[in-house]
Amino acid sequence: MPQVTIPGSSVEPGRAPLHVNVRERGRGPAVLLLHGGWGHEAYPFDAAVEALAPRHRVLVPDRIGYGASDPLAELPRHFHEAMADETVALLDALGIERAALWGHSDGAVVAAWAAIRHPGRVTALVLEGLHFFRAKRASLEFFRTGVEAPERYGAGTVSALERDHGARWREVVARGARAWLEIIAEGERAGGDLYDGRLAEVSAPTLVLHGRRDPRSEPGELEAALRALRRAELALVDAGHSPHTSAAAGAESVARAAEFLARAPATAAGAARAR
Repeated sequence: MPQVTIPGSSVEPGRAPLHVNVRERGRGPAVLLLHGGWGHEAYPFDAAVEALAPRHRVLVPDRIGYGASDPLAELPRHFHEAMADETVALLDALGIERAALWGHSDGAVVAAWAAIRHPGRVTALVLEGLHFFRAKRASLEFFRTGVEAPERYGAGTVSALERDHGARWREVVARGARAWLEIIAEGERAGGDLYDGRLAEVSAPTLVLHGRRDPRSEPGELEAALRALRRAELALVDAGHSPHTSAAAGAESVARAAEFLARAPATAAGAARAR
């Protein structure tokens, strides 16, 4: 199922229809794997798909603006919320009533917003490399590099980005970096978190999968997110920002997420409609 048509996305209002590239494996209760801000290939979910496919219908979409999905000129101000709505529109197009969501980095923020805005559609959450604060001061240089000289991220990263986005890779990175610099500036002016104080509204069972050495985490950020989440388990592993692709902790991270999702509730409707 390489392309799925959705009626539109609030990421880019007024443009319809839109086409979402979706990778699919397995049968059973649905699980969507939501990539981070660089797209799928930078931190691929291949090992997660292999672990989940024996008992789940696993879907790995490219959000609008990424990979083989329709392109996007710029990210709107509240792009995480818009992408959460887009994710639910994709579920509708696939005929899936409810699904578990495993999101990484920006994808974790998208997954959390989906659970806040559409609680009846989300059975469980894996929030990996979760962002919480707006004022992520320690990441300013990282995002400035994304705007000014993304080649500095290294040859391996550039190669993955080129495979995913082709000649558009620099703009994909710069677009996300510009959006994050605006978020950080807003956070420095007004404080607050990425969920407008609403993360406590998440009712789905949640696993927070986090690296002890995550360079994108601010001091106290993980602890603040855990205080806000009411039904969260913590899996803290020896990794950086992407536990599921970590050389040291990738296998452990995937196994812990797969075990959590195996015991998370799945509705009869979601399972019956899975292909």
